[in-house]
Amino acid sequence: MLEFQTTQPEETITIAKKLGRQLQAGDVLLLDGDLGAGKTTFTKGLAEGLDIKRYIKSPTFTLIREYPDGRIPLYHMDVYRLEETGASDLGLEEYFDGDGVSVIEWSQFIADELPSDYLTIHFNKNDDDDQMRTLVFEPHGTHYTALVEASFDN
Repeated sequence: MLEFQTTQPEETITIAKKLGRQLQAGDVLLLDGDLGAGKTTFTKGLAEGLDIKRYIKSPTFTLIREYPDGRIPLYHMDVYRLEETGASDLGLEEYFDGDGVSVIEWSQFIADELPSDYLTIHFNKNDDDDQMRTLVFEPHGTHYTALVEASFDN
């Protein structure tokens, strides 16, 4: 595991941009944290690292926002609304095995649909400082361990 502390959204974007430069088609990232913890801000940085120029918005009401115009496509998913229904009919494996990067917020609601290997990034708010965040990178599988090392080895 690897941890970063940030106090500004720009710091979160910079960290995500480094990771985004290393991402490959088929990578799956799970963003775990409360509302307002910085998950969409992080996704903006990933998009920059993928050379996506479009504005990144939260997919809260659309479930999946697709950004196909970068080095590789970005599929930003917010599956919070699937808490009661699950995702078995959405065909998520086509995204996971496809030509882009899947970024999933609230992944606990589709745990049965997730691949065995992925990178979880935990976003923890600081109770004493409203702006401080701790980002914890938890790789699952050798590919994601190597991805984290390659992204932050300098």
